[in-house]
This record gives sequence, structure tokens and C-alpha cells, in this order.
Amino acid sequence: MTIAQKKIRPIPPIQQLFKYGKSYQTLIWQAVTCSILNKIFDLAPPAIIGIAVDVVVQKETSVLAKWGIVDVFSQLVFLTLLSMIIWGLESVFEYAYERLWRNLAQNIQHNLRLEAYDHLQKLELAYFEERSTGGLLSILNDDINQLERFLDVGANEILQVLTTVVIISGAFFIFTPNIAWMAMLPIPFILAGSIGFQNLLAPRYSLVREKVSLLNSRLSNNLSGIMTIKSFTSEVYEVERLREDSEAYRQSNRKAIALSAAFVPLIRVIILAGFTAILLFGGMDVVNGKLAVGTYSVLVFLTQRLLWPLTRLGQTLDLYQRAMASTRRVMNLLDTPIAIDSGHLSLPLTEIRGEIHLKNVTFGYHQDYPILRNLSLAIPAGKTIAIVGSTGSGKSTLVKLLLRLYEIQEGLITLDGINIQDIHLGDLRRSMGLVSQDVFLFHGTVRDNIAYGSPDVTFEQIVQASEIAEAHSFIQKLPQGYDTIVGERGQKLSGGQRQRLAIARAILKDPPILILDEATSAVDNETEAAIVRSLEKITCNRTTIAIAHRLSTIRYADQIYVMEYGEVVEQGTHEDLLAQAGVYAGLWQVQTGVKGAY
Repeated sequence: MTIAQKKIRPIPPIQQLFKYGKSYQTLIWQAVTCSILNKIFDLAPPAIIGIAVDVVVQKETSVLAKWGIVDVFSQLVFLTLLSMIIWGLESVFEYAYERLWRNLAQNIQHNLRLEAYDHLQKLELAYFEERSTGGLLSILNDDINQLERFLDVGANEILQVLTTVVIISGAFFIFTPNIAWMAMLPIPFILAGSIGFQNLLAPRYSLVREKVSLLNSRLSNNLSGIMTIKSFTSEVYEVERLREDSEAYRQSNRKAIALSAAFVPLIRVIILAGFTAILLFGGMDVVNGKLAVGTYSVLVFLTQRLLWPLTRLGQTLDLYQRAMASTRRVMNLLDTPIAIDSGHLSLPLTEIRGEIHLKNVTFGYHQDYPILRNLSLAIPAGKTIAIVGSTGSGKSTLVKLLLRLYEIQEGLITLDGINIQDIHLGDLRRSMGLVSQDVFLFHGTVRDNIAYGSPDVTFEQIVQASEIAEAHSFIQKLPQGYDTIVGERGQKLSGGQRQRLAIARAILKDPPILILDEATSAVDNETEAAIVRSLEKITCNRTTIAIAHRLSTIRYADQIYVMEYGEVVEQGTHEDLLAQAGVYAGLWQVQTGVKGAY
């Protein structure tokens, strides 16, 4: 392996998880301590049993008698009280470690999900356009939940197994050094087998996580497009596609299960060798007088307590590998670099005039396929400019560049003379209110959707914004008025109603720059007239950028830019452009059916 290859070797997921868990050090140490103490007290009863056997066999010459408790009844009372204390402490520490580990799992799950989602929100729009929503949901939900399940159970199991091995191994070498190796002999084979299984399981569980991600993606897409599925009567087709994805997930799990299920039976065979060795050779030492009966009883119990928990390594290993496969996916998301960095200049809304200039801007979603070519535009403060053109000419792309949802490849965009890349991203986007053709409403009430992004507004302000947007009258007719649930993506409302709620939301935001991206493209003439009336009110003394196919909505703009293939081919007022008898005049004639001037 070369030096360059070593430098790019990925960090193991468990190492990434430990690095992430540094902020929980106190809680982790408390949980670790309680797990170890619980196991110590859990291992004490076999010793008490051995001492009890010694008492009833040796009586006044037992170990306890040598410690000063001569009477047999007193010895048994002492052991009874000691058992009560040990069992009580074991229960206390079990409660403590259960609570601590579960709280730790919940805390890490909660914070990791928030951190992953927060990081996801900061990624550029291209990241989401190249990935499915279902796949991202799988990371934020399933993968983080898988990590929680491991922390709930697996971490404690590993600690308790290690504690068991250390304590019981020490006891064996203290009391029976001559046969201790027999009990220890299976442990290296068990550990070697565990590591081997771990290496074999890792790629299988990575495949499982990939398949479940694809399955979630299919389900998410189908639920979002249920109307299309029904209208094309594609239910059977979609069930078959889902069956294929679900079958792939089932088969990937089956391969992992086939391997993980073999672990415990194989380990039991190895454990049997150690147990029978102690049973046989330890028993012979008792017969030959080399080992006390009580000590022999303890050793038999301890052998079972030492080796049997190792069978649970299979389940723990299964949880571990699932968790590491999930951790790798979550950490890969967190390690995704943020391509669009926020600028450092603060720009308060009260200081923004709204003058925008694009100078020789070139941009393409793919490097060798530019959408905009050396585009230059001047948008004066407080004026309304319109951008028209055929589909694919780059109009909506321009909006994404103004909001810095994508980064330009060449040229410069300025707001009030400042490069927008130098402006704090939050200030830049707060300065612009977007009403797009694809209105997104969240599942919630009408009131919540209008107030979205403006949490401190009063109900009176919401109503006032709705009246300006000419939405108040239809809202009042809804079953619960402003408290009516709009459904996911606003599916309970018509296209025109959703558009007017979006306009009300923009009015409430009161941005110095308003961007209307095909705001009337999907509505009827009556609704369009209502929207145009509301727009006339809110565009006054505000920089407004209107992108439209319907030229009737932008005919009164102060300046109209006509775009074709990413370039401005015409500009001027409505009258100027008609007089030029060019592209704009042709579009006007098509839409109005009128030859020549309007």
C-alpha cells in the first residue's frame, strides 16, 4: 500500500463513534462503572454457595469459623444477610446501568439525529437532487435507531463479559492454578471466532443497510405519488416493484442471518470442552484431597458463569455489526463537505435597498453543459422587473443562484454593491421572499403555514396578510377557518388556494426583495386575476423579480428581460418589446391570438 493510499484510509466507524461520544464522557463512565459493579455482585452468589457448602460439611472448622464465626447457625445467618446485601446491591446497580445506558442511547440518538439533520439542511440543493428522500430518511431514522439499540444492550453486554472473564480468571488462578488453564483454554478460540465472524458479517450488514435504504426510497416515492399511481392504475405494477426491493432486502438479511445464527451453536461446542474438563479433573482433585468440596462447587458454578455468557457474543456481535454499518452511513453524511459557505458580512433587513446586478454569470448543473452563459442583468432597487422565455431558458435557475442554492461558476452577483458570496447566508435569504409555482405547504393548519418563517407574528397580522393576498374570504369558508388542517403538501386545497397562502406567507415575511417564480402558472383566469391584484399591492416600493410564462401578469413591469438558451436576447418595457417584433412579440401573439400590437 502506498503512502497516498494510507492517507485516504477511512476511519473505522467505532472510532468515529468514540470521537463523537466525547461530550458524554461523564454519563459513559457512570454507566460503565454501574455495569461493572453489577457484574461483580452478580458473580458473588457462586462464592456464597461454595462457602455455604463448606459450612455444612466442615461446620466449626469452616472458612467462616477461621474468621471468628464458630457457631454453624451464626455462619448461616451471616451468609443469609450477606446474600441479601449482595442481591440488593446487584439490583441497585442493574437499575442504575439500565437507566444510564438507555438515557445515553436516547441522548446520543437525539443529538446525532439533530446534528445530522442540521448538517443536511446546510448542504447545497444539488445534494438532494442526486439522492432520494427515502434514502436520507433511512439514515436519519433507521440507522440512528440501530445505533440506539446497540447502546441500549450491546455496550453493557461487552463490559459484563469482560468483567466476568477478568474476575473469574483471577479466581481460578488463585484457587486452582493447576487446572485453571482448562477453563481458560476455550476463550482464545471464542475470541478468534468472534473476530472472524465480525469480519464476515461487516460487508453483509452494509449490504442490508443499502437494501433497506432503497426500500424506504421506493415507499417514500410511491406515497408521494399516490395520485399518479391511482390515475394510471399502476397499483399492481408498483406492488411488484416493491416486492423486488423488499425481496432484495429479505435476501440480504437472510445471508447475514445464516452466518450470525451459526455463531452460538459453534461456541457452545467449545464451551462444553472447558466445562467438562473442570467437571472431570476438578472432581478428581476433590477425590484425591487436593481440592475442597466447597471450592469445587464454586469452580463448577464459575466455569458455567465464565463460559456461558460468551454465547451471547453472537447476539452482541450481531447488534454491533448492524450498528457499525449504520454508524458508517450517518458519519458519512456528517462528513459530507458543505459546498456553499456562508459569507461573513451581516446585512440587516432595514439596510437593504434591493439593487441586484448579475455580471457575466455562467452556470451549469453539469460543468460541460452551461445553462446560463455570460448573463448580465441590472435590477434597480424598488422596481419590478420581469423575466420571460421558453422552458429551459434558465429563468428558474436564476432564482436558485440569487438565493445561493447553487454557486455560480463564473461572474459576479451583487446585492447593493456587495458580492452575495460575502453576505451571511441567513441575511441574504431573509432579504428575499420566494413565491414559486410549486408551493410547498407543511402538514398543519392554515394559520401555521401562513406564519411559517415568522413565528412571532400575531393572529391579526396573519389575517391582514391573508386579506392582502385575497385569501381571507376562502379561508373563512374552510371547515375550521384558519385552524383547518391543510394536509401533507396542502393536498386538501386547490392550486390557487395554495398559491394565495404562499403569497400571504411572503407578505408576512415582508422582504425587501420579492421573487415570483411562475406564481400564476397553475391557476385559472379568475384566480390569476385575484393573485395579480394582490401582487400589485405588495410589489409597491419593493424590488420585485417576476418570472412568468403568462405575459399578462408582467406586462406592467418596469423592465422585461427575454431569455433564450441562458442569454438575454431582448429587454425593454412591454410596449418597447412589442415594437421590436421579436421573440417577446411572438410569445404575446401566441398567448393573446392577436397579431401586432395589443
